[in-house]
Amino acid sequence: MKLKDDKPIRPNDKSTKVVPMAIMFVVLCGFSFYLGGIFCSEKNGFVTEEVVKSVESSQKTVSTPRWMKYGRHRLTFMERHCPAAFDRKECLIPPPDGYKEPIRWPKSKNECWYRNVPYDWINKQKSNQHWLRKEGEKFYFPGGGTMFPNGVSAYVDLMQNLIPGMKDGTVRTAIDTGCGVASWGGDLLDRGILTVSLAPRDNHEAQVQFALERGIPAILGIISTQRLPFPSNSFDMAHCSRCLIPWTEFGGIYLLEVHRILRPGGFWVLSGPPVNYENRWRGWNTTVGEQKSDYEKLQELLTSMCFKLYNKKDDIAVWQKSSDNSCYKKLDTPDNYPPRCDDGTEPDSGWYTPLRPCVVVPDPKIKKLSLKSIAKWPERLNVAPERISDVRGGSDGAFKHDDSKWKSRVKHYKKLLPALGTNKIRNVMDMNTAYGGFAAALINDPLWVMNVVSSYAPNTLPVVYDRGLVGTFQDWCEAFSTYPRTYDLLHVDGLFTTESHRCEMKHVLLEMDRILRPNGYAIIRESSYFVDAIATIAKGMKWGCHKEATEYDIETEKVLICQKKLWYSKQSS
Repeated sequence: MKLKDDKPIRPNDKSTKVVPMAIMFVVLCGFSFYLGGIFCSEKNGFVTEEVVKSVESSQKTVSTPRWMKYGRHRLTFMERHCPAAFDRKECLIPPPDGYKEPIRWPKSKNECWYRNVPYDWINKQKSNQHWLRKEGEKFYFPGGGTMFPNGVSAYVDLMQNLIPGMKDGTVRTAIDTGCGVASWGGDLLDRGILTVSLAPRDNHEAQVQFALERGIPAILGIISTQRLPFPSNSFDMAHCSRCLIPWTEFGGIYLLEVHRILRPGGFWVLSGPPVNYENRWRGWNTTVGEQKSDYEKLQELLTSMCFKLYNKKDDIAVWQKSSDNSCYKKLDTPDNYPPRCDDGTEPDSGWYTPLRPCVVVPDPKIKKLSLKSIAKWPERLNVAPERISDVRGGSDGAFKHDDSKWKSRVKHYKKLLPALGTNKIRNVMDMNTAYGGFAAALINDPLWVMNVVSSYAPNTLPVVYDRGLVGTFQDWCEAFSTYPRTYDLLHVDGLFTTESHRCEMKHVLLEMDRILRPNGYAIIRESSYFVDAIATIAKGMKWGCHKEATEYDIETEKVLICQKKLWYSKQSS
């Protein structure tokens, strides 16, 4: 995925000779990355985060921005698009000028360093809505939002009154589409609800980067033409607070994707147009008739997908996805829209899978799938989900063994890396999890874990979500959907052994370096065959690593404990 930080700027060149854009890129990033030792440079010009916005007026060749290659229909250009292999950059990304070590949790939830996320547009445009404000060297997050001018806590209090399950552990996982700076997800953390905040890189510039800088779970993404990278029947709740997604357009295809990822009995919460149109329409640059029509169309679409209006008050409306199979049987009626999805596409397929105008019906064979049938949080963390039987070799016994194994491993890791379990480590990624055992063993520490399941591995992500944890699908031959410098700890368990036949080791390590914060850590558990080669490349990336024995102290497997150093390009002041 080509992100802002991947794009190089033109190096300083006082020569009057015109350099075509193609040659410029070759000069910048054409050198091979030999064991991590050579950086993309010309005349000491390192790759920086600024996008090329203009070229010299004397140049005859003008470079077309990459995103313009993709259509604007349904905002396709904001989706995930990865460059061809020959266009892949093999270089390190320095931090912005003035970068500081991030403020630690929980203080980080309310403030961050401006130089770490130096974006002004969102501050200028949203300061009147109290999303954030800039004072001196910091951004502050007062917890405001377009639909919650009295603060996010008061907004969530009202929501909890409408959904009692948010108070007793029934609702544990949530997704916030169009998350802003993730204040809603941040508030829910204090209430025991783990939220994935989702937003694209749009004119707001860096919503997801703000969220992660604050220590709140988030990922880049948009509901457009592809499914979101999550399995079906995963989230207990989905939320949209004036997120500007045209829910009733294109046959309700965006609502159908929300339906797919929401578990039976789960809640969809909408605040903003057209909810409360009777009192709000004047501020929406529309007519009461248009908003009334939109609301009726929305209600009709939701009913056709087996949602029912659960509760409503003021600006907030709540619908609940049906767990009654009799409703889904009605979808088989001839000429019914939307129809039931056939068996042509797996319900859990969420990696480059096109959206389909049909309803993914929950499997009636799975009895403990609905919100009312699974255990409440925190009990559900340690209960083997029914869907583990869908995994090859999965069983209650395998689940318990995995849980026990990771408790032992994490205890050992904390001896090797004393920072683990302290407020020095907040944002954590388990790059190739099975059942979320690593995250479960850390559940009482002041951190959260993004559980990643390879798109080529057995699909265990539904098990992760049924436990009350969160995660995403990913192919590690490609970039991860996040900004640079967004994670404090990356954990790898045999990833290179498993994926070396598909992905080049240096490309995976370069991506790890991109998303790891300066002074952040990596725990790399690998076969002895790979460990030394990884350590060599890591040294070239300015990492400090030391090799340790596993808790079993066997020769065939070792643990690398690495720390990424804070460094600046020579062009920084």
